[in-house]
Amino acid sequence: MKNNVKKLIPSIVLGLSMVSPAFAGMEDDPVELKLMLNSFEVGRVDNTNVTSWEGGLWIGKDLNKLWIMSEGERAAGETEGSENRLLYSRAISPFWDLQAGLRHDTVPGESRNYANIGIHGLAPYYFETDANISFGENEQVKLNARLEYEMMLTQKLVLSPEIEFNAYAKDDAAMGVASGLSNIGAGLRLRYEIKREFAPYIGINWGKKFGGTADLATADGGDASETMFVVGVRAWY
Repeated sequence: MKNNVKKLIPSIVLGLSMVSPAFAGMEDDPVELKLMLNSFEVGRVDNTNVTSWEGGLWIGKDLNKLWIMSEGERAAGETEGSENRLLYSRAISPFWDLQAGLRHDTVPGESRNYANIGIHGLAPYYFETDANISFGENEQVKLNARLEYEMMLTQKLVLSPEIEFNAYAKDDAAMGVASGLSNIGAGLRLRYEIKREFAPYIGINWGKKFGGTADLATADGGDASETMFVVGVRAWY
């Protein structure tokens, strides 16, 4: 299966490169670089400090970009889990990109590799959307989707709700997941944009595990759900 995953990536990337964009205007199309720290925040759960991050960078032109993205969480000096993606991104409309590449997920002592294909952009009513399907070893399939919305309360004050879910095709006890809907997370953040490129915020995160994934968490001494107040910063360059 590992070899099949590796062989799948070039085919997906070649297919995306042949997708015709819904717009033109290539005369002035320089290579650009953008660094994004969508969130870096700290909170406290059960008397334990928790630090989490989500961000990355892209480099490329209007139609074709290379994305590197990472998100994860650390508690008590140990990385509890991380999700990392290396993707080729092809614009197919002014608001949507198709993306394909590799995904690497980790938990303490274990990791999994996937071939990843997804879509990123703005859904109707300006919901920022990131949806992915990932194909891994042992015929594992992972579905992941995140929606985020920004409400401008003032020119500088922004309220941003978001929701995310993960689902799996098969049990993988070593990674702490079971088949079906694994978990749902939701957050609400209020940020103050000192300038567009830098904004501190406060917020609240809620997460809940379901089914066999919840059973695995409680058997390991964890909780099936948690709520955490956070403070953090959002920045980009």
